[in-house]
Amino acid sequence: MSGTTIARPRQVTCTFSRAARELGLRRGEFDLAVHLGRIRTVPDEGGGGHRVSRSEIERLQDRAETLRESVRAVGTTEGAALMEIPAGRFTRFAKLGLVTPVTWYPNRYRAVVWLYLAEELRQFAADEKNAQLLTGRTPVELRDRLGAGADQRARNWRGRHCGFLLRAAGGRWERAGVVAGFLDPGEIDDALTDPHERAYVQAFRPAPPAHGAPGSPTALLAEELMTADEPDEIDWFRNDLARAVTEARAFRPAPRPVTYAQHPAPAQPRTAHGLRGWLRRRSPRLAH
Repeated sequence: MSGTTIARPRQVTCTFSRAARELGLRRGEFDLAVHLGRIRTVPDEGGGGHRVSRSEIERLQDRAETLRESVRAVGTTEGAALMEIPAGRFTRFAKLGLVTPVTWYPNRYRAVVWLYLAEELRQFAADEKNAQLLTGRTPVELRDRLGAGADQRARNWRGRHCGFLLRAAGGRWERAGVVAGFLDPGEIDDALTDPHERAYVQAFRPAPPAHGAPGSPTALLAEELMTADEPDEIDWFRNDLARAVTEARAFRPAPRPVTYAQHPAPAQPRTAHGLRGWLRRRSPRLAH
């Protein structure tokens, strides 16, 4: 008997967790790299979401350090140091929407800690158009907005996260579901009057970023941050949802529950029933 061993074919794709380990990335860094388009993914043929091809991992292994730096996210203190400004000024920039969070996490007190791409902060600081903002007095109109309580951090994160999810959406109805994920369920009910379309869109709503067990305070915080809360922002998402559903409906209507059509039964030859029919069959005279 031959001693030849047949080698198993090398795995063509792998899970996100496996790819992150092979690239030396923490899972949060890996997910962020996928969101930013730095790591290309492919649909799982088994219907389990997305995976990473072996060729993509091999393409990135020689540049893993550059990849890791490109997704480095920093908080207020480190971000201010990168931009060489006081932390208070950095926070004002963030509240005004001049810099946009890329992700967040809750600290032990369940307060939101916003994180920003270090790469973007360096670019902001290097732009000559921002020199006055970095070193001079904050313009009056910006000070007035801050005095009125402006804080764009959650809103800007929602817009950015929505963009991430839309790029990963696999179809038109999935895109509609992504947009719906940033609206309160009551707003979705008002925006989508067809119950079948509403149910189909709801099935594609993305879950908020995982921060704790379902129903826990941190999970509720994630749900709150995921939901638009300003009137003009809500209107924007509602209008975008209506547009997405119109496009999806034109491409392929939402599925309807399977029902049996109410067709009449096929015609059968008429036969006399009851006593009269029996008498007719027994006596030809009664047939006339």
